[in-house]
Amino acid sequence: MLVHEVMEIALDRGASDIHFAVGTPPVLRVDGEMARMDTDPLTPTDTEKIVKAVAPDEHLNRLEERGGSDFGYAHESGNRFRVAIFRQQKHVGMVMRIIPDKIFTFEELGLPSSLKELCAKPRGIVLVTGPTGSGKTTTLAAFIDYVNRNFSHHIITIEDPIEFTHPHRKSVITQRELGVDVLSFSDGIRSALRMDPDVMLVGEMRDQETIGAAITAAETGHLVFATLHTNSAAQTVNRIIDTFPQEEQSQVRSQLSITLAAVISQTLMPKQRGTGRIAAFEIMVSTPGISNLIREKKEQNIPSAIQTGGNLGMQTLDQHLAKLYQRGLISYDQTIANAQNPEELKQKL
Repeated sequence: MLVHEVMEIALDRGASDIHFAVGTPPVLRVDGEMARMDTDPLTPTDTEKIVKAVAPDEHLNRLEERGGSDFGYAHESGNRFRVAIFRQQKHVGMVMRIIPDKIFTFEELGLPSSLKELCAKPRGIVLVTGPTGSGKTTTLAAFIDYVNRNFSHHIITIEDPIEFTHPHRKSVITQRELGVDVLSFSDGIRSALRMDPDVMLVGEMRDQETIGAAITAAETGHLVFATLHTNSAAQTVNRIIDTFPQEEQSQVRSQLSITLAAVISQTLMPKQRGTGRIAAFEIMVSTPGISNLIREKKEQNIPSAIQTGGNLGMQTLDQHLAKLYQRGLISYDQTIANAQNPEELKQKL
């Protein structure tokens, strides 16, 4: 079966990912579950042909030199894929993440409309966090699209790879890809500061250099959107501060208390009825009280501040899970499995 046929089947079935590995047929991830296709297992020759059919030469060279590479791929249908090629047990393999062919609105994602106010901020950092595959890129695309449609700004994105492509609307948008247009996220942020930006999107804050550059960009009057692989607002604050050496942490804590505008932590779960998945969000919006908690090393009190900040659009992950369960959208097992305080949530339910 040709790789493009597999891609079309995956698109028809609403899959999120396609796995190509030696010794098994192509495998689709549909609504979070792995589903093998009804074909012969792939041989080493098959996977090599499949990888060569989609990977540009420079990424095939990286596969040989480094053992793996990532890139974006545009299918003839107009759909885009985020592709990872790699070596494992002397064979090659590939995973393709399907990027939705439309940019969702806040309402379609289930985000409170109050978060649109973040897009009007003249400066600050908005972080979207969660595990791999939790929909962070989709949420960030909604924010960038809202800014693009409603504000006359210059938006610069630094991505690895570019997933959603944004046309120029009310804003002018510059999208730069890691390894193609720019060497690293931190280099991308520094060069963006010389390009008259208003808003920046940083695909991932992976290291101290990138985090430091993003904080500086926010301090100097820019709105910065970025992602981290953390599961809550409190964990996000700790992760950022712990990235720096002990002697710098006090200063970073102070800078973060001023620049952090919001943290949106999310997870994806299968819907209880029908097909598809649904996101649950923890939402922390910065207030003078939360800024003080960050400054005074009291991150453990952030969940309580979120719990009582409902009038500002805040919610803990468990509060949102409970709402989704009560509306019949997710199962009891999924609700408890994804909770931050499972025992406490069991009692409430």
